[in-house]
Amino acid sequence: VEFMTFNFAFLAIDQVINSAAKMHYMSEGQFPMPIVFRGPTGAALQLSAQHSQACETYYSHAPGCKVVTPGTPADAKGLLKAAIRDNDPVAFMEGELLYNFKGEVPDDDDFVIPLGVADLKHEGEDVSIITHGKMIHVALQAAQKLDKDGIQADVLDLRTIRPLDMSAILETVRKTNRIVYLEEGWPYAGTGAQIVTMIQEEAFDHLDAPIIRVTQADIPMPYAKNLEILAKPSADHVVKAVNKVLYR
Repeated sequence: VEFMTFNFAFLAIDQVINSAAKMHYMSEGQFPMPIVFRGPTGAALQLSAQHSQACETYYSHAPGCKVVTPGTPADAKGLLKAAIRDNDPVAFMEGELLYNFKGEVPDDDDFVIPLGVADLKHEGEDVSIITHGKMIHVALQAAQKLDKDGIQADVLDLRTIRPLDMSAILETVRKTNRIVYLEEGWPYAGTGAQIVTMIQEEAFDHLDAPIIRVTQADIPMPYAKNLEILAKPSADHVVKAVNKVLYR
């Protein structure tokens, strides 16, 4: 099922959350629900408040609904094939600004990336930047800036929000002991709020500093270009957060 945009799919969220996501459980496994809901999400360029929301949290909150947020063409191909083959409903959320993004895609027709497997996009030992979707490119830009300052960052691309690759998250936490979580959405009850809580619960003793989240400003997305730039999370915001967790 293709949504023109997840921003307007709230009109159909009852069918996704109350019907598709619950059918397998309510039927005691008799009725699988292999369906993919895909479409753009997040901010583009001056589309204002009603067209610029990162919608992952609305769907990841519900048991029974899987949430996929690819950030590269190869990941999009492999994850979409996995989503189509899955017996549960999958919200496949595509960053709108990524549609013009070019990258290598495997020729293998059977190239599949399992859901719930994160990918380390950049290796470092000083700090971990954990993110997903379109924000992976912001994180990589930040990692390049940090490289120039002698700071080496792990950049972990979650790729799927639910199921979550907690083992990969804990591995990078134990490696660097300092975490910055980057997401496109709002800070209140966002994906970061959940994942940071899980890190604190499972790996608190491995943290050498409080975890810092970098998010969109806690306001509806402005239309004016200068205000939109200020509201979006940026590489400079990430660099500032990294310096803070490193007490620099």
